[in-house]
Amino acid sequence: MSTPDLFSAAGHTSPGDLPAANAPLAVRMRPRELGDVAGQEHVLKAGSPLRRLLDPQAPGSPSSIILFGPPGTGKTTLAYLIARTSGRKFVELSAVSAGVKDVRAVVDQARRNLETSGTETVLFVDEVHRFSKSQQDALLPSVENRIVTLVAATTENPSFSVISPLLSRSLLLTLQPLSDDAVASLIDRALADDRGYGGGLAIEDAAREMIVRLAGSDGRKSLTILEAAAGTSQARGAKEISVADVEESIDEAAVRYDKTGDMHYDVISAFIKSMRGSDVDAALHYLARMVVAGEDPRFIARRIVICASEDVGMADPTALTTAVAAYEAVAFLGMPEARIPLAQAVVHIATAPKSNAAYLAIDAAIADIKRGKAGSVPFHLRDAHYSGAKDLGHGVGYQYSHNHPHGIAAQEYLPESLADARYYEPTSHGHERDITARMQAIERYLRPGGSKTEA
Repeated sequence: MSTPDLFSAAGHTSPGDLPAANAPLAVRMRPRELGDVAGQEHVLKAGSPLRRLLDPQAPGSPSSIILFGPPGTGKTTLAYLIARTSGRKFVELSAVSAGVKDVRAVVDQARRNLETSGTETVLFVDEVHRFSKSQQDALLPSVENRIVTLVAATTENPSFSVISPLLSRSLLLTLQPLSDDAVASLIDRALADDRGYGGGLAIEDAAREMIVRLAGSDGRKSLTILEAAAGTSQARGAKEISVADVEESIDEAAVRYDKTGDMHYDVISAFIKSMRGSDVDAALHYLARMVVAGEDPRFIARRIVICASEDVGMADPTALTTAVAAYEAVAFLGMPEARIPLAQAVVHIATAPKSNAAYLAIDAAIADIKRGKAGSVPFHLRDAHYSGAKDLGHGVGYQYSHNHPHGIAAQEYLPESLADARYYEPTSHGHERDITARMQAIERYLRPGGSKTEA
């Protein structure tokens, strides 16, 4: 079996050659030197492990690297730069199609190259999270003995998708989502560079902003959209790409959404009010608008968590569990997959019974505190775990709840000045129907005389 070439499986040219003129724009515009890389300054600074890997003469070159980040942030681009600049033999395997046999063939050839000519081999594994445990195990000896220098790319958290022995033998570098400015610079470079449109095509500011929004921090996607919009513009004989060109080329209506302006607040307001109002379709519509516009999914998830407590509350306590799980899933998955748990949480909250009783309760209690209605902690509830506490009356007369029927001890818990305060008023919605009955029973045990008004 011959050792696979860097791009042979995909039918591309080798990394040292120029891409064909009919290659996709994203391929033609792939950076040829470090200065062309958009973003990722934190992993490309002088002396960094990645810079040392790019320079074969640099001392202390790292053995293997795992590049972790969202799609379109430059993982494959950095691998191509290593191929162009390091002087090492460069081999690519796609985890989607390669098997253990392919891995072993690459390792065997790398060992022969090292023994016969001293040539080092860099093995680039794209989507390494798709490698099975046995495939990753097959890489271990060669990585540990530096027969190959592994450069692996993944969009999934390596802590969960890469086996521990391989992870411990590699340096993990996290690539950050591209900023709007970085994506815009990629668009402008493609319009100006001879590999792109050579200055023969301009773009409206609004069209550029739309592409940036729709790309959602994905550099490759931004160039794909730009290429489609440019084709639409050129087909009508125009010299400038318009918003209409972008809309037509991607078959999507423009999402007129300014993440820092009034529309941002209007959409998030409508989103929250739709969940509160139990209109699941409207809530999903506004969620979709934010997702397509490139809104930070963590911002969306935080609003969902707040809504789960403020508007659903104890009418369905599991809504908060779903919302928090969605927030954690956003951090774990990243976009675009995170849209799915976000949608699940939105559906749960929109269709759940509603109660703002817990929200009103804490605000009422806070209002009393701010008005000076705090009062002294009853003596029998004060800390008695120190010498002399009982001499001060602390803890004296306290009744341990578990020693009483139903685990309820009849004694005062609030300060005397707030003895009749009532903050939490459960509704008759969902789970709060059961809470109302439970609180009525508790009230009878706590205060047989009924000092508080029963619900």
